[in-house]
Amino acid sequence: MPVLRLLIADDDPIIRLDLRQMLEGLNYEVIAEVGDGREAVESARELKPDLCILDVKMPNMDGIEAATVLTEEGIAPAILLTAYNDPELVLRAADAGVFGYLVKPFKGSDLPSAIEVARARFEQNLALSREVQDLREKLEVRKLVDRAKGLLMATQGLSEPDAYRHIQTESMNNRISIRQVAEAVIRDNSVQS
Repeated sequence: MPVLRLLIADDDPIIRLDLRQMLEGLNYEVIAEVGDGREAVESARELKPDLCILDVKMPNMDGIEAATVLTEEGIAPAILLTAYNDPELVLRAADAGVFGYLVKPFKGSDLPSAIEVARARFEQNLALSREVQDLREKLEVRKLVDRAKGLLMATQGLSEPDAYRHIQTESMNNRISIRQVAEAVIRDNSVQS
């Protein structure tokens, strides 16, 4: 199993050092250490870590804001570290799409399970996002094909099965997608109108 590459963000250099030592002792690779949320986001965009561990309270951009960006851009999952067990922070973290929340002080033994669960959940979310995108694409193609079939039925007097067969045949003969054929039919009929 490949070693996970981690990014650490905390404004306290002592905590960063302790965290780095804990993580490296657990056989994780720390690829970056930064002191604020903005640097965390910029470094994550550039380095593409497998996971980011962010302190909540940091200058320039707090850990929750940074986690929001990381989640929205699909860069990496984030685990938040905080000395505050404040319910409002927990709600903000959940809304940000954070994959883990650890309250300081924590033990090194708390990290592996939090990291592994966060990474697994992130991968599941990516797979679901790809599936949703694929379904949206299929729905869009279906709408285009239905519209093209309707135009062929109206302009060429074809039955629905014959209109669909026409689209399929054009797709195979020209080695282009059904979507491209449907778009061409729609475009050609809108030019003639």
